[in-house]
Amino acid sequence: MSEPLQSSPFGPCPSPFNLAAHVLARADDLRDKVALSLLSPDGDQDWTFGAVERAVRGIATGLIRAGFIPGDTLLMRLGNTVDFPLCYLGALAAGMVPVPTSAALTEAEVVKIIDDLNPRAILRDAQVACPAFGCILTVPELQAMWALPAADWHMGDADRLGYIIYTSGTSGKSTAVMHAHRAIWARQMMFDGWYGLRQSDRVLHAGAFNWTYTLGTGLMDPWTIGATALIPAPGTLADDIPALLARHEATIFAAAPGVYRHVLAAQELPPNLPHLRHGLSAGEKMAGTVRAAWEKATGTAVYEAFGMSECSTFISASPSAPATGSTIGRPQPGRLVAIMGDDGPQPADTPGTIAIHRSDPGLMLGYLGAPDQTAARFQGDWFLTGDQGVMDATGQITYLGRNDDMMNAGGFRVSPLEVEAALADAPGVDSIGVCQVQIKPDVFVIAAFYTATAALDEAALHLYARSKLARYKQPRLYVHLPALPLGANGKLLRRSLRAAFEAQNHA
Repeated sequence: MSEPLQSSPFGPCPSPFNLAAHVLARADDLRDKVALSLLSPDGDQDWTFGAVERAVRGIATGLIRAGFIPGDTLLMRLGNTVDFPLCYLGALAAGMVPVPTSAALTEAEVVKIIDDLNPRAILRDAQVACPAFGCILTVPELQAMWALPAADWHMGDADRLGYIIYTSGTSGKSTAVMHAHRAIWARQMMFDGWYGLRQSDRVLHAGAFNWTYTLGTGLMDPWTIGATALIPAPGTLADDIPALLARHEATIFAAAPGVYRHVLAAQELPPNLPHLRHGLSAGEKMAGTVRAAWEKATGTAVYEAFGMSECSTFISASPSAPATGSTIGRPQPGRLVAIMGDDGPQPADTPGTIAIHRSDPGLMLGYLGAPDQTAARFQGDWFLTGDQGVMDATGQITYLGRNDDMMNAGGFRVSPLEVEAALADAPGVDSIGVCQVQIKPDVFVIAAFYTATAALDEAALHLYARSKLARYKQPRLYVHLPALPLGANGKLLRRSLRAAFEAQNHA
């Protein structure tokens, strides 16, 4: 196990507290420094710390004037624009509860979230899928709030509900994860424990604004320390990334492993990126071949982090504590992490379930409306991640995979049950099983295996999936089988599906 949480150099989260106030605490001293550069071929757009704070607190005023009160839930259906982080922080500044969601979700998926969440209002971009709803604030209305007088920060108990994010659950239903305002306090453990972050840094994150990885690593954390965030415009290609790194003197590059792979495949990197210190990777395990290729091409290391929606990242490598061999790194300083067996924390070099102590300030409050589901994730005072690992005597952890069938699509966890339920009624399909398969070295995709009287038109299946599922959840392969493998109790054997496919295609 790691050192106990009380060893954190940051101490307990203060109270009263406000997440947005914490993120923008340096704005008074850095008012004219660029907090955000939106990198576009049509011309970059810069936001200073002062401008970000004015817009955030103006939005808070606008929401209050619109009749919303602290604790009201606001569903965010916003696109990949600066409106996303500004509205997220604006809602938090006023004590409301923002619920960021991916713009890729279909209307059918959003209907389920609305039924589950019962939000007070929806913050909506007209270009983003969303059903009709009683109270909607549009992007023009939200942008008009930027110039309003600054609202006071809504201060309160650091343990009060701050925001909600949705994640794929093992039941096949998206699960609402509740986080407290204090969650941002825990992210300081990443500054040295993963990022090696400095106020002078220029962090280029290749993800979209409305991805929680970008929201945290690409924006909130740099702003908290007073660094500059660089975000490429929507539609930026992998080919464009090297030139952006060079032209904007990025010192840290953050992306999912797939982006690194695409950048390396797209073109030869510049032989010299003198400002780049290192890269960051999260969302899924990076293949050793990709890491080695990046390090050879740029002369810089890539530091990985492991985490989940319920606790963000808490195990990582860093410039001051690199990972050894094939490990994913160590518990970040201040984290209390264990490898759990049926009888509790296990000794070094013993496999088990990766767990984090319930006292961690970054750990969720629980699942919305699901106390039994919340309780089931705990073993005593330990939150069980469902991921398997082994910790050596130095604290380095080797990741051994999931103990369920959850899939990883470009950094998003996806439940096969959710995909199967969405496609079960596709015309002509008798039965269906979904799993993640490897199609070539280091490349994995979601595959749907189905039974039918005859092989179905693949284009029609893709079209049906597009109407039911966000793009990242849609299968890339459809495979017709005479029967699906079932266990003695009739349960689908997804691992048998995967093994048979990979044996046939890698023979």
